[in-house]
Amino acid sequence: MSNNSSFFERASHWLKTSVTIRLLTIGILILLLLIPVSMVRSLIKEREYRKTNAISEVSSKWGKRQTINGLVLTIPYLTYIKVVEDAKNDKYRMEPVRNYAHFLPHQLNINGDVIPEKRYRGIYEVVVYNSKVKLDGNFTMPDFDVWNVKSKDVLWDEAFVALGLSDMRSIQNNVAVKWNGEDYMFNPGIEVKDVIKAGMSVRVPVGEKEQKDTKWTFEMALDFNGSSALNFTPLGKNTVVKLKSTWKDPSFDGAFLPDDRIINEDGFNAEWNVLHLNRTYPQSFKGSTSGIAESAFGVNLIVPAGEYQKSMRSAKYAALFITLTFMLFFFAQIMNKVRIHPIQYIMVGLALCIFYTLLIALSEHIPFQWSYLISSFAIISLIVMYAHSIFKNIKLTSIITGILVILYGFIYVIIQLQDYALLVGSIGLFIVLAAVMYLSRKIDWYNIQTTKEG
Repeated sequence: MSNNSSFFERASHWLKTSVTIRLLTIGILILLLLIPVSMVRSLIKEREYRKTNAISEVSSKWGKRQTINGLVLTIPYLTYIKVVEDAKNDKYRMEPVRNYAHFLPHQLNINGDVIPEKRYRGIYEVVVYNSKVKLDGNFTMPDFDVWNVKSKDVLWDEAFVALGLSDMRSIQNNVAVKWNGEDYMFNPGIEVKDVIKAGMSVRVPVGEKEQKDTKWTFEMALDFNGSSALNFTPLGKNTVVKLKSTWKDPSFDGAFLPDDRIINEDGFNAEWNVLHLNRTYPQSFKGSTSGIAESAFGVNLIVPAGEYQKSMRSAKYAALFITLTFMLFFFAQIMNKVRIHPIQYIMVGLALCIFYTLLIALSEHIPFQWSYLISSFAIISLIVMYAHSIFKNIKLTSIITGILVILYGFIYVIIQLQDYALLVGSIGLFIVLAAVMYLSRKIDWYNIQTTKEG
């Protein structure tokens, strides 16, 4: 009986003092703590989803992302198909079929002024805008000869121009086009949706007896609301878009970037000049064509420094946070010959996880950098006070404090970087590993006892 008791005592002592067992325990605890880390990531995604819903709700009432398509000149024409009336007697008749030909502007000029405004839905900020846009340019005389369509089969008196706008509900006034000096009021809807899916149209006079070099000029103005982004399609043979705004953080996007742009504290000015050779679709075509939507370009009115994106990036380093902090405590207990219970490791790990919930909650109300500073200060203070109660050594506690400050500062720098985050992070991990290897080079791992012999 005494032998069994002695065996269990030796086994218990070995389990308490074995470095291997402690390292395995720490590894298991790190894996277990990845569960609350995963919950933190889910929380970030949930809050971001709620923000997206808030933006969508405000945008649906004010005006959504807008894309201007147009103007497009559409002219119906007739083709004929043979319809058999009496097959035995070879009798048939020619049945007319209505088709549509579409012609894009020879010159298209767009001048826009975007007036941004911030709206709030609860704690969430939504960027909306009012835009005043002027369009002018000209069309050249359509040429149906290239399709072998006779002039008598062209329905010139039914020609119309169409303008597309993504969200028609946001238009603030009636819209008219000055066609060759005469005003024509637009009506909602388009007769055929080959080119523009949603928008407005109006019939305009296009004469079949015009000269080949005839040009029809147009001018019009739009006043509409939108949110987040404003885009244009380069339908002109030569399309010139000039856009200005007081928004200080534009993100130019789409198929074409501005040829000239100025961004400063007063806002931005941007200018695009797009040729028809830069696109994949022609100046005139029958029926529908592809590539128009893909050629759109414009600007996004972004809110800089998205707090959820940065919180998610910081959460991706949670495993690194926990591992390095646990290794710090492990080496501290080895050097100081103090026994740390697994529960105490769990307490420290949970404190590290609480950092992310604090960061998310604070960043929804104050700037991210202040949120990070307050959260990291609170958690470092908590861990340091807890470490001091364990080690009861001011010098060792001071070292832990310094290392944690450096660690949190290093992670903050990585979060701020985008293009060089991987490079800086890899170099940092290399330095940390090199430091650990250097400091532990003289440790005899087979003869370590983490407790003082009584």
